[in-house]
Amino acid sequence: MKYGFGKSLLKRFCENSGIQYVHFPEVGIQSEQRQELNTQADYNRLFADYKITCLTKTQAAQNAILNLLKKHQRIALTCFEANICQCHRKHLAEAITQLPGFVYELKHI
Repeated sequence: MKYGFGKSLLKRFCENSGIQYVHFPEVGIQSEQRQELNTQADYNRLFADYKITCLTKTQAAQNAILNLLKKHQRIALTCFEANICQCHRKHLAEAITQLPGFVYELKHI
């Protein structure tokens, strides 16, 4: 948890700016799994497991995210991790691009 990046505060800031905030905790990675990540190899192992254990079991949430994209035409998957190679949102976004009906451009920013 990063100070100032909690769900409640982020939701309030978004909504005060006219941005809808939707939380999908089931597509996240548990805190205990994110400990002791010291090298890119550690992250690579974590994400290999994430793809197998989480992404295969959260199709409903992924479809809900895709439906938000269809409705609003633009969404952002957010995380406090700046390095895309060390963040689960890359793998989540790429999984969503494989769903039927995804016809959008994915941008990692």
